[in-house]
Amino acid sequence: MMILLQFDSKTVREPVISQTTLEKKTLINIIRASVGAREGELIIEVDDSRADEIIEFIESKGVKVTKIYEKIIKDDEKCVHCGACISICPVEVFRLEYDYRVAADSERCVRCGVCVTVCPLKALELSKI
Repeated sequence: MMILLQFDSKTVREPVISQTTLEKKTLINIIRASVGAREGELIIEVDDSRADEIIEFIESKGVKVTKIYEKIIKDDEKCVHCGACISICPVEVFRLEYDYRVAADSERCVRCGVCVTVCPLKALELSKI
C-alpha cells in the first residue's frame, strides 16, 4: 500500500522512518521524498497486510498519514495512444494492447509523474490525495 506522510516543523526533525523500521521490524520503500527544514512529504510503500499497524505507529509520532488508493488517472477521451507514456514509465504501468490502444495498470504506479509531463495531450494526471 502506498501512503503519503506529511511532516510539520516538529516531526520533520524526528527519525520516524527509522523508528518505524526498527520497532515494527518492517521494510519501508520510499517512493518519493521532499523534505525541507520546516516540513516534508514522503510517499512510502508498505506491506498491505501490516499497513494499518504501521500507519497507527507513524501517526503516534505526530505525522499526518493519508492512504493513497488511486494513483494515475488516464482520460481515454483525450488519449491518442501515441505510447509516449509506455516508453518513459519506470515501472511499466502502461502497455500496448492487441488493438494498439494504451492500457494502464494504475496499481503499479509509484506517482513519479514523468508520464504526466510527457503526455502531449495531457491525458494523464496524478490523482488528488
